[in-house]
Amino acid sequence: MRAPQEILDVWHLFDDKPMDTVMKFWWSKQPEGGGQRSVSLIKEHYAQYGVAGNCVDLSLWLIEEFRYRGIEAYGIADDVNAERAHIAVIAVDQNGNKYLCDLGDQWIQPILINENLEPSQEWLSGYFPAAKVKQETIGHKTKLLFQRPNGKVSSSNFNTTPLKDDFLWDLSERVQLVFRKSPLIEIRLPINDEIAHWEFDNWTSFLSTSDKLTKEESNLSLDDWVQRIHMRTGMNKAFLDEALRYYKELD
Repeated sequence: MRAPQEILDVWHLFDDKPMDTVMKFWWSKQPEGGGQRSVSLIKEHYAQYGVAGNCVDLSLWLIEEFRYRGIEAYGIADDVNAERAHIAVIAVDQNGNKYLCDLGDQWIQPILINENLEPSQEWLSGYFPAAKVKQETIGHKTKLLFQRPNGKVSSSNFNTTPLKDDFLWDLSERVQLVFRKSPLIEIRLPINDEIAHWEFDNWTSFLSTSDKLTKEESNLSLDDWVQRIHMRTGMNKAFLDEALRYYKELD
C-alpha cells in the first residue's frame, strides 16, 4: 500500500504545510484578488505568509511538483458537481500503480488505490493522523473508511476519473468563490512517536492523537487566536490578524 520513494520524496515536501480556507477569503478581499491563484502565486504567498491554501491550492502545487520530476499526476474530486468539491491528486509510479495523495485532508502519506484493488482486510495505521484506514476501490470509485481511537467510523468517497487540466482549473475557480462563514486551519504535527492532527474550526481548536482528542481552551480573544495559530502552524501573525478580522466582520 505504501508509495515508492520517488513519490514519497515529493509528498514530504509538503509535510510542514497547513491546509486552510482562510487564504481564499483573505485573497478575495485584496484589490487584485479573488478566484484561483496560480501555482507561482501560491508559492509566493507561502514564502511571504507561511500560508499555502486549501485542498485546491495544495493539489495544484503538488501536481506541479510531481510533473517537474517526471511523475505522472492529475487531479480528482469527490464530486465535481458539489459547491465545495474536495480536490486531491493521483500520482502514478513507474509500474502504473496509482496512489491517492490528499493534502487537503492532511493525510500522513499516499495510499495505493488501483482499480479493482482487493479491499483492505485490516485497519491500516500510519496513513491518516489519529485514525486507522481501510480502502475499497471498484473501477473509478474509491471509498475510504476511517476508524478513530473511540471506535467511531467515518467515510469519504472519490471518483478517481482523471480531471483534465482545463476542467480542473475551471472547477478550482468555482470552489475558490465559495466561502465558509468561519475559518478552518489544519496541520499535521509530529508529537512523541506519531503524526498528530491539529485543527482550528469555527473558533475552537483541538489536537487529535492515536489515544484521544483533546479540546483546547477556546474562549480566546482574536489576538490570542493569532498567537495560538502561529505557534501551531508558523503562519504569519500580521496575515492572521488581518484575515481573522475579515471573519469577525461577518458576525
